[in-house]
Amino acid sequence: MPPPLEKARKPAAADAPQNPARQQILNRLKRAEGQLRGLQRMVEEGADCLAIVTQLAAVRRALESTQLRMTRCHLHERMRDDSMAAPPEAIDRILDEMETLLGRVR
Repeated sequence: MPPPLEKARKPAAADAPQNPARQQILNRLKRAEGQLRGLQRMVEEGADCLAIVTQLAAVRRALESTQLRMTRCHLHERMRDDSMAAPPEAIDRILDEMETLLGRVR
């Protein structure tokens, strides 16, 4: 069993807007938020159930895609921090984290 994931360290507020990967993820989340609001409106207005289910599937796919991108971002940060002359156990820990994170997608 892989060791528990370390607490994610919080990037400095000044770093967040400069990181294009995080900005892209934030944009995707905002788009998904808009889709969810649209779904709420559809339910409130009594839209066709099939149309609602179709939109729910689209939101789910968008969130899964965003989760994969966030996982990639995490791995990129970890590999950048740990892989420079990292001992094999550090690389194993990173790969264990990747396996755990990707397992949460489904």
